[in-house]
Amino acid sequence: MSGSTVPAVSRLENQITWYDRQSRRDRKIYAALKGWSILASTIVPLLATFGLTDPRVLASFTATIALSEAIQQFNRYQANWLLYRSTCEALKREKYLYLSSAGPYVKSDREKEVILAERVEALLDQENNHWWMNRKDTNAFVSPSASSRLPGP
Repeated sequence: MSGSTVPAVSRLENQITWYDRQSRRDRKIYAALKGWSILASTIVPLLATFGLTDPRVLASFTATIALSEAIQQFNRYQANWLLYRSTCEALKREKYLYLSSAGPYVKSDREKEVILAERVEALLDQENNHWWMNRKDTNAFVSPSASSRLPGP
């Protein structure tokens, strides 16, 4: 069976594309928000130092800093970027092990497909669990189906 007709491979390729796109998106948003916060926070003292202390201008810069940080914290762009990138790389690793018949994939074609499906789903479940933990307080919801390790040999 060719790789493109194997359901697990098709899902794997779709997930790699999604995680790659999302990680790049969140990295760009995080960098833009953090960059603005850094720039604006250096401008405020400079304005004050040079006597440009119109309270409306200083308040505007300060408010945009707070807003930028709040948006970044609320949406967790940095944490998501790193989590999505890590998951994408783990999925790529599984793909290359599968295509090379290496590691846990030194099996018959049918066994390889089953192992791939199980390991990909375990990675996705693990990522979902981490995503929930990033969204919650220290008493984070943990999905009962979340795995801490991948199945297979």
